[in-house]
Amino acid sequence: MTTQTKATNAPPLALYVHWPFCERKCPYCDFNSHVREQVDHDRWRRALLADMRHFARQTPNHILHSIFFGGGTPSLMHPRTVAALIEEAAKLWPTVNGLEITLEANPSSVEAARLAAYRSAGVNRVSLGVQALDDASLRFLGRLHTADEALRALEIARTTFDRLSFDLIYARPEQSLAQWREELTRALSFHAGHLSAYQLTIEQDTAFFRRHARGEFHLPDEDLAADLFALTEDLAGAQGLLPYEISNYAKPGAESRHNLAYWQAGHYVGIGPGAHGRLPLPEGAALATQQSKRPETWLDQVENKGHGSENTETVTADQRCEEAVMMGLRLTNGIDKALFAARLGRPLEQAINPQAMADLIDLGMLCDSPTHLATTPDGRLLLNSLTSRLLS
Repeated sequence: MTTQTKATNAPPLALYVHWPFCERKCPYCDFNSHVREQVDHDRWRRALLADMRHFARQTPNHILHSIFFGGGTPSLMHPRTVAALIEEAAKLWPTVNGLEITLEANPSSVEAARLAAYRSAGVNRVSLGVQALDDASLRFLGRLHTADEALRALEIARTTFDRLSFDLIYARPEQSLAQWREELTRALSFHAGHLSAYQLTIEQDTAFFRRHARGEFHLPDEDLAADLFALTEDLAGAQGLLPYEISNYAKPGAESRHNLAYWQAGHYVGIGPGAHGRLPLPEGAALATQQSKRPETWLDQVENKGHGSENTETVTADQRCEEAVMMGLRLTNGIDKALFAARLGRPLEQAINPQAMADLIDLGMLCDSPTHLATTPDGRLLLNSLTSRLLS
């Protein structure tokens, strides 16, 4: 891979590549994922490259900080497609030293040779969708792998990549604190640098939404869910994985740089079916881009128009400030005031209700310093209502 590192004062940019195909649609998933018997990988590689070039022309003078292959199941991509996209990205934009390049992988599609091929292609961080480490829960979640296969995938990934992350889903039906303690402890024994632990939520237009509405299963109550959240933080912290976002834990320096672009009002390009982007506009505004969701529609559009955008919309500076407050308060360190002002063109204090901020500080929900505005542990548990008050 050829890198073209230039002055680091150029605006940062993140690149998201969406691979929409899965072997099976999980019942809890509301992401843009599709099952197809056959995929023309050469045709898809050409289209993704064309889409990337289209957006590179709209983001000159930016420096690429991260690439993230998400899905769907990106570990079903041919490694040569991944290599071609990484190589082209480094030609289209200057890149930072140590460019973070992440690929999501499912344990069912992880083999040592395949992960080694992704590493050779330029991937330097892998994120494994483990989700659970007991077979009954994996079947309930619609996963294709077993617990043993997940453990084997963790071992292969650990020996292949210096940077490893994995996902788990908790607050599952009938899950107890003792079960979660044993399961999470087992997963943490692999000493990954990053953990994403998501509470199971029921999303509309999913199989779980319909099954839950029929009363086929029930989620833990709020008190147990809170206890599971606290236990996650305790066990992860004991292994040196500190909570830096409401669902994410990392060893110092191992945070997801790509996701920080979303949480800190960064600009990002999204290519592939259903991908979203935020491109720079003057005076703190941004251009929101959305790609066509259906894979075949997106592919035809790229081949006929040179890009797969379905629509674009201007996000005003005021709207971006609201987004930045909502996303930034998810971070344990909170909103970096200097970064907020640099990216949005105004100080944080002009974007929030000062009386609401003062009241929430007095209530012990917010912590204010010269450099950051952050939630306290109590405030984090009431994040949605707290944010609404700040933006009122």
